[in-house]
Amino acid sequence: MSGPSKASRIESSVRHGVLIVLALVFTTPFLWLLSTSLKTNEQIVQSSPDWIPRPATLQNFLNAFHTVPLLEYGKNTLIVTLFSVLGALCSNTLVAYGFSRIQWRSREFFFIITLATLMLPFQVTMVPLFIMFSKLHWTNTFLPLIVPCFFGNAFYIFLLRQFFLGIPRELSEAARIEGASELKILWHIILPLARPALFTVALFQFLFSWNDFIGPLIYLNDQSKFTLALGLANMQSAIGLSDFGMIMAAAVVTVLPVILLFVFTQRYFIEGIVQAKVSS
Repeated sequence: MSGPSKASRIESSVRHGVLIVLALVFTTPFLWLLSTSLKTNEQIVQSSPDWIPRPATLQNFLNAFHTVPLLEYGKNTLIVTLFSVLGALCSNTLVAYGFSRIQWRSREFFFIITLATLMLPFQVTMVPLFIMFSKLHWTNTFLPLIVPCFFGNAFYIFLLRQFFLGIPRELSEAARIEGASELKILWHIILPLARPALFTVALFQFLFSWNDFIGPLIYLNDQSKFTLALGLANMQSAIGLSDFGMIMAAAVVTVLPVILLFVFTQRYFIEGIVQAKVSS
């Protein structure tokens, strides 16, 4: 069997070269962020910037943890994020299963209505939601940031529905013949096969909740309840640019968990996106 042709080798080399260049472009801001966080203020403001700190120092990280309660902000962010991910997985899985595996009247109509909600920007519902949560006395709590995740998201419903449609119906039919209920079919058949899609939804929701700034800004007043995104903005406005290295160190602490999460789950994320696209 002959190997790949010269044209295909050239095309593959060009493709990989473009990907490497794009990877460098997108990773440059983070590398500069990390480099700046390890520099002294004198190194940061010098006229000829250096990528590699000489010498590197962790003092900016120590100052950041002593200046603002980053650990408390991280704990608050983790609480909001984990419960939001749990809510997104529970609610969207049930709705997507109903739209994809159960036949019922006007199913397609209600699915279109669900997708239509994607056209509503958050700015349209922001004020009504704030009024509603205020009357429920939920402001300055984590509830407005968590509870809506238990009521579904149109994008996640669409993503899971497309994945569920790709699972052979014969598996569900065989389970129904054996007397299994819909919830039992969902739990024992659909969910084990849909792990890539579930990982994708969990990762999307984790990224959104972890990086969410406008939500905590609207609902949280007590500084002890701030999330990392809101705490970092509050820190920056308090100290300005007087200690740029400390701001960069706090930003590294905020961004690093997201990067590590994506590194360890990227295989499931890519698989979930590809299989959902194939199913559509």
